[in-house]
Amino acid sequence: MKSYDLVVIGSGPGGYVAAIRAAQLGMKTALVEKNETLGGTCLNVGCIPSKALLDSSEHYHQAQHQFAEHGIKVDALKLDFSQMIARKQEVVDQTVAGIDFLMDKNGIDVLKGAGSILDASTVRVAKSGGKKSGGTVDVKAGKILIATGSVVADLPFAKPDGKRIITSTEALSLKSLPKKLVVIGGGVIGLELGSVYARLGTEVHVIEYQDAILPTMDRTLGKELGRSLKKLGMKLHLGHAVKSVKGAARNVTVLADDKKGVEQTFKADYCLVAVGRKAYTGGLGLGAVGITCDDRGRIEVNADLQTSVPTIYAIGDVVAGAMLAHKAEEEGVYAVEHMAGQKPQIDHNLIPGVVYTWPEVAAVGRSEEELKAAGVEYRVGSFPFKASGRARASMDTDGLIKVLVDATTDEILGVHMVGARAADMIHEAVVAMTYRATAEDISRMCHAHPTFSEAIKEAALAATGNRALHV
Repeated sequence: MKSYDLVVIGSGPGGYVAAIRAAQLGMKTALVEKNETLGGTCLNVGCIPSKALLDSSEHYHQAQHQFAEHGIKVDALKLDFSQMIARKQEVVDQTVAGIDFLMDKNGIDVLKGAGSILDASTVRVAKSGGKKSGGTVDVKAGKILIATGSVVADLPFAKPDGKRIITSTEALSLKSLPKKLVVIGGGVIGLELGSVYARLGTEVHVIEYQDAILPTMDRTLGKELGRSLKKLGMKLHLGHAVKSVKGAARNVTVLADDKKGVEQTFKADYCLVAVGRKAYTGGLGLGAVGITCDDRGRIEVNADLQTSVPTIYAIGDVVAGAMLAHKAEEEGVYAVEHMAGQKPQIDHNLIPGVVYTWPEVAAVGRSEEELKAAGVEYRVGSFPFKASGRARASMDTDGLIKVLVDATTDEILGVHMVGARAADMIHEAVVAMTYRATAEDISRMCHAHPTFSEAIKEAALAATGNRALHV
């Protein structure tokens, strides 16, 4: 039986990054993956392909609606949807190939098959692929890391069939552009994919049970993004309770009660069910080794990401916390360094969240609603992108930056933004908050002009006593 210092089950961002860090620390490492390719949901049917389509669709939308104002005339603009999908797949293939390269470079053994835990130091791999498909192999492990991620959550009355009732996986690979799309769920996945198709000309209806889109984020963000999405043509139906989804040969019918309890009927080519994801622990054999899960099916771990079995750790979507690829990566590195006897640190409050619509949405720290609920005295500073010279130059004036600071100490407690390049700009706030900076600190730092990032300084100035200069 082959032995390893660490066996990682799952090759998504958390798993493969953990394997690389383990190899860097001198651990003999194996990575177990049941699917044909490495990279998990994120690289294959999640983060990477969706961003490829978001960028492609935004290019098309700008050519159609903004190029002329820039003095660029495009005659007979035409959408090649099949090429857009093909390019998306090329991006995925290149990225996945990069993970294969990293495994080879770092001397990590990749074991293809479904992994299960026999005991605290043994992993069984049900082999898949090639001539050896169907057999099993057992390997010894000094430590085991569970990084199996999550799967799409569904609704009892809206079971995806892969045909007319679809998940994000099918939405990333449709054969033709739908004329009409209904999206159940006004969260990150629903809004990102909904905006892709809205930019390409599809009539998109988003049905959200809560009274706001992005209901788990600061409410200002949902309100600001909602204005932009409506200008894009997306129709947002808030406070609607879906009660049935029925697929037919060529269309789908969704019934939902509105805020007043009146039944509304939505007919479309497809219904995208985007109501979140749930931890995936199927077939791991957790019960056999005494590992417990919470009431949402997530593996219970301590502050060091250890399960009830000290030699077995768990990270990413399979444990509590935000379901984000970069959160899984940070936890993977933390877990491996802890195994190696180091003293790693991770602050889950400083893990940024991003929505890759256009304008983008990004946030870190606590929301205004959270501060109110906790009884924290705070001040707010905000700055609209319509007052930014750089934003006007690029015609990206939607959105704002909002800074929340402690009323007594001026320490930054949260930064929330909607606007162009928000996904990149949020990291200034992450760095500042990591070092417990104040709004005054940010306001005293020189920001290059003209840039989108100047808006962060202006919002910080506003938070220190209405000192914003350009509004």
